[in-house]
Amino acid sequence: MRPLTIAHLSDLHFGGVADLLALEVAAGLVRALAPDAVVVSGDLTLRARHGELQAARLYVDSLASFAPTLVVPGNHDIQWWRSPLHLLGRQRLSTKWRRWFGEELTPVLRIPGAVIAGANSANGLSPGSLTLNPNDMTVKGDLPGAETRRLAKLFASLPPEVFRVVVVHHNVLRGNISQRMGLSHWRSAQRRLLTTGADVVLCGHDHEEAVGQIDGRLPVSTASTLSTRARMQRPVSFNVVRLSTDRVEIEYFRWDHGPRAFRASDRSVFARTPRGDAAARTAAPA
Repeated sequence: MRPLTIAHLSDLHFGGVADLLALEVAAGLVRALAPDAVVVSGDLTLRARHGELQAARLYVDSLASFAPTLVVPGNHDIQWWRSPLHLLGRQRLSTKWRRWFGEELTPVLRIPGAVIAGANSANGLSPGSLTLNPNDMTVKGDLPGAETRRLAKLFASLPPEVFRVVVVHHNVLRGNISQRMGLSHWRSAQRRLLTTGADVVLCGHDHEEAVGQIDGRLPVSTASTLSTRARMQRPVSFNVVRLSTDRVEIEYFRWDHGPRAFRASDRSVFARTPRGDAAARTAAPA
């Protein structure tokens, strides 16, 4: 199986806080990197307004002009206030998103050698997202069991050599600076993600770049933001994920204010467990 490259962007936040120069330069660099696919893991807008969604759609179309592209919604992309606790149904939450990005909230992108599957964690103020902390309202994500069961069924139908990639908005590992988990019932979500058979999980939400593993087995790429809201005023960044027969590599591309360009930065490498091998994935030095 030939190696594959995925450009992983997140949290563009069109609508007043988007870093337009960084977004423009990122698109140019992604094009130069010639990835096999591009993923944007949610929060394309700030307030899910039509103008923001339109600008985001134009940007995604520019990415899709040179590589197959998959996008999932984030908590900023849905209108939770239109159906709190889903009392008026789920459809009302994503009316604007679906107008600009289509009816499918959990898209699946099939490219030669890989299947990239979106999962929806942006369910607004829902029974599954509630916690005892009032600050979590409408912010925490909910990854229902139905989503991970769907992913497991999809991936189980694939030939062993095909790479399996999950895309979800909310960070599934604890943020280094925020010390916050993106998902409300994160322990359960982590356990269930391990059962999907995925080779890597791509997520965002925390506005800080991060790489890690679930239970030392499943690599996770957390992309930062391309807006002015990076944590602790960190340089904005995006990730590049490379998949090969025996490894998963995740590399940061950080913004350099001097030349106004993205520079390749830290790189993490994880062993890829052969399909059907129960041995744990272990981190290897870059």
